[in-house]
Amino acid sequence: MTVDLVLRAGRAVVDGEERAVSVGVREGRIVDVEASDHVWSLSPRAGREVVLADDEVLLPGLVDTHVHVNEPGRTEWEGFASATRAAAAGGITTILDMPLNSIPATLDPGALATKKAAAAGQCVIDVGFWGGAVPGNADQLRPLHSAGVFGVKCFLLDSGVAEFPPLDAAGLDAALTELARFDGLLLAHAEDAEEIAAHANSGGARFADFVDSRPASAESIAVRTVAQAAARAGARAHVVHLSSAAGLAEIAAAKAAGTRITVETCPHYLTLDADSVPDGDTAFKCCPPIRDRAEQDALWAGLLDGTIDCVVSDHSPCTAELKRLQEGDFGTAWGGIASLQIGLPVVWTAARERGVPLATVVGWMSSATADLVGLADRGRIAAGNVADFAVFAPEQEWVVQAEALQHKNEVTPYAGRALRGAVRSTWRRGRVLDLDAAPAGELLTRP
Repeated sequence: MTVDLVLRAGRAVVDGEERAVSVGVREGRIVDVEASDHVWSLSPRAGREVVLADDEVLLPGLVDTHVHVNEPGRTEWEGFASATRAAAAGGITTILDMPLNSIPATLDPGALATKKAAAAGQCVIDVGFWGGAVPGNADQLRPLHSAGVFGVKCFLLDSGVAEFPPLDAAGLDAALTELARFDGLLLAHAEDAEEIAAHANSGGARFADFVDSRPASAESIAVRTVAQAAARAGARAHVVHLSSAAGLAEIAAAKAAGTRITVETCPHYLTLDADSVPDGDTAFKCCPPIRDRAEQDALWAGLLDGTIDCVVSDHSPCTAELKRLQEGDFGTAWGGIASLQIGLPVVWTAARERGVPLATVVGWMSSATADLVGLADRGRIAAGNVADFAVFAPEQEWVVQAEALQHKNEVTPYAGRALRGAVRSTWRRGRVLDLDAAPAGELLTRP
């Protein structure tokens, strides 16, 4: 069989390790992965061979399953054009869009159709969608599933936007009972509303006060609530953006008990330290909050022992005005971290210092995320998979400049941060992505 493309790499992440390979691609899919010196039969008309530089590593295209695109309705915060360009610039070839903060929220098939119409023709990479579970829409969960969402997300406390209210205990049980009927997946923002209310304060510029207002106990209580409800229903649950050792302990106990639960964490919890966050710098605000180094160490241990399943961005941008950067008030600023384009180098920089191999990091951000949502044809460099790749230079040093990123708003806590590792090119279906070319990304449905 002839191939359209051969990629030769002295280093490639394949089957969870680095090795020298040659990858044959035909019609946008990987034909096979062979030894680096394998002789391929190139298509006589269009065949070509690309050899990576000695300092480059061939990676599978990353899969980020937690991105807030915000279009339609709050497109000034981000949008499908800017979000997918940022993702592509960061080596990500597939994202899943959260059901909020768009208007309408993705709470029924009609709202999903509205979102898909907004995304059509704008995406440079592939995009799938989550639905939402809110009070009163349990009867929409099966229709959303049938319409192709990858699962539904809920909050256990105020989400920050009125159109996406939280579930109480009865609503959580109802959603999980309904999802269990067709093996749907529930994502949960796990912070306990009563515990948060008990620790509320007046806000202000001190980051320590903000952290105190969102204690780790709120996360651990809510994780336990989700795990127990999932066990009662026999349903699948996934806890988003884990931030604490206390929450991690609840996840470990639930998994040991056989509960069908998975969990993610994010670059900001793995790399940013509460003790180093400047007072008044609201670019660092997110919920749950960035915690101290001991909590960070626990999350790394949880990743390495397999208790935490994957790493995602939870890219949740907004305008500079909503971040209240001039006021510096953590009580009134929007909570969310913008990091979509730089997640891989951020995590790799920290992993490298801890002696964690690149292949392990890539697994957390590609194959593990693809497996979570059942996208079996991506996240790995393997025969039959889509030919989506990132070419990464792991030792290249650079400094984050917010204005140089593809994000719509120039607000990120990583501005000025020195990183190791740069994405030099991203490939979709065997072609280098040109961010100035006509968008060709697909809108995905649950397989």
